[in-house]
Amino acid sequence: MTAPRLRLLPGPADADALPHDLLAFPQSALVPQPWANGSATAQAFGVMLLRDGLVAPHDLVQALALHNQRRGRLTEILLARGMISEDRLFDAFSRHWQASRIDPARDPADPRLIDRLGAATCLRDGLLPWRRAGQATVIATAFPEDFARHRTALTAAFGPVIMALAPVSVIEAAILAQRGAVLDRAAQTRVQAAESCRDWGRGSGILWAGVALLGLVAALWLVPVALAVGVTAWAVLTLLLATALKIAATLASLRRLPPEPPMPIIARLPVVSVMVALYREDNIAPRLVRRLGRLDYPRELLDILLVVEQNDATTRAVLLSADLPPWMRVVVVPDGGLKTKPRALNYALDACRGSIIGVYDAEDAPAPDQIRRVVDRFHQRGAAVACLQGILDFYNPRTNWLSRCFTMEYASWFRLMLPGLARLGFAIPLGGTTLFFRRAALEELGGWDAHNVTEDADLGMRLARHGYRTELIDTVTEEEANCRTLPWIRQRSRWLKGYMMTYAVHMRDPGLLWRQLGAWKFMGFQVFFLTTLSQFLLAPVLWSFWLVAFGLPHPVLEVLPAAAQTGIMGLFLVTEAVLLVMTLLALRLTPNRINPLWALMLHFYFPLGALASYKAAWELLASPFFWDKTSHGLFDPKEVKEA
Repeated sequence: MTAPRLRLLPGPADADALPHDLLAFPQSALVPQPWANGSATAQAFGVMLLRDGLVAPHDLVQALALHNQRRGRLTEILLARGMISEDRLFDAFSRHWQASRIDPARDPADPRLIDRLGAATCLRDGLLPWRRAGQATVIATAFPEDFARHRTALTAAFGPVIMALAPVSVIEAAILAQRGAVLDRAAQTRVQAAESCRDWGRGSGILWAGVALLGLVAALWLVPVALAVGVTAWAVLTLLLATALKIAATLASLRRLPPEPPMPIIARLPVVSVMVALYREDNIAPRLVRRLGRLDYPRELLDILLVVEQNDATTRAVLLSADLPPWMRVVVVPDGGLKTKPRALNYALDACRGSIIGVYDAEDAPAPDQIRRVVDRFHQRGAAVACLQGILDFYNPRTNWLSRCFTMEYASWFRLMLPGLARLGFAIPLGGTTLFFRRAALEELGGWDAHNVTEDADLGMRLARHGYRTELIDTVTEEEANCRTLPWIRQRSRWLKGYMMTYAVHMRDPGLLWRQLGAWKFMGFQVFFLTTLSQFLLAPVLWSFWLVAFGLPHPVLEVLPAAAQTGIMGLFLVTEAVLLVMTLLALRLTPNRINPLWALMLHFYFPLGALASYKAAWELLASPFFWDKTSHGLFDPKEVKEA
């Protein structure tokens, strides 16, 4: 049977005036039809594919068996496993459903119709309200077997509707072309204003910061000794609290937990969408595709979105030539003045198909069984756990001294501190990758704050504020250690700037934060953020005590009683011992066999963080939303060997 031809309309402005008898749509498309997504429909379509020689018999048997087991869409199984090409599949759709294919790149959609349904809804459901055809509206879909499910809502919005066909990539490109600016604004403002930093600098915060700076200068001029004592006291106090937190977290992380209950049987595996935000990553994009290809989750249930900026032509060209499998797709983010990772993730969230949403970075190499373990843990824990954070490690730990120190720091953070904070019942500042969310919870919170340059830590706090739990999961993703000094400082300054902004945003209303977190989590929030920021910013104050070791006088110690001097020196010794023990314990929990003597180099590593904190403080005032991009793909020994 020949597919019905769609006669193209002159344009949106004239479409309503055309007489219906000039349109070539089949009249059957105007009435509801049994387009259910059941086994009978899938088998009927499969028989047609087999009869037309489009699918091999053994492939169809395998695909139908998987469809009966996992439900979902038969067509996605066929595409994901390479059993049929997209072009042949849509030709078969056209014959089976007697619907025409459209090309919105040649004949653009009417933006007014997109607005009536909503661009975000169009992306989520794979629908494109295209043109008026007499009294009916032509709606293109990538999933004709689901069209009946949307018919009631579509009819309420448009009146009579006619189904047409277009692949998901074509529909997404058409929506981007027509409503990219609208979607860009939506991506920037998903989080409610009270919990976002997008209004940073517009209120009284900058005024108060200026007043505090003037007060500091005045105190330095009028009462320098008192100021030095006060600053030193705060530095010592935050050092004491930070050390206590490290000890408590380490002990909690090493505590043996009771055995897990038996894993409940998962009747139907969910679709998992994983977003990877790429910007100027033409060097690493092909390696990323190979690494994600090692994930062993069923291909028809895996939805990988490679999210690229519209103006990043180089990365888009590399991905276009990478021969992506059907379960990977490129999502293009419209141009906008703000170019941050969270903005890109917010935009792509509406295009995700999964009920579980994951995030990777461009240089990541996740463990092959990672998605399966995430699905199992979510199923085991229930709806209360909204987020799972994986463990990060490096695949280039021995490139130089900086990579060794970075590896030791990450080992302590992900193997001891984060698990310990979780077991202590504190809110967890998330890492930027190997994160997995229940989609419902993520959408309820509005996704990521597009203006926060450490959107991960901020989202961890917002999850806790709204009553959701985050857990650590024992699965490792390897990534590239940033082991060049200036890029390391730039990366760390972005993290610290985001920490400063996150603390300020969540402390806009301390009383509300107290009520939402509870007393224990509130105190943990204060201790974590204040000690982290203070220890970086005030590091030179603590280093000044080295003057005593060289026999030089210290202006603060001279005015303190002997007991206070002894206490400060004792705290320094305890802090050094805790850092060394934590590092050695953490290294034993990783596969990286770094010589323990390298732990002594951390004394030269952490001062870089102090430099980064001053850059962060300046940028917080001068360019708060600037995203200092980290380059990847420079030190990748494993990929060199595999190539």
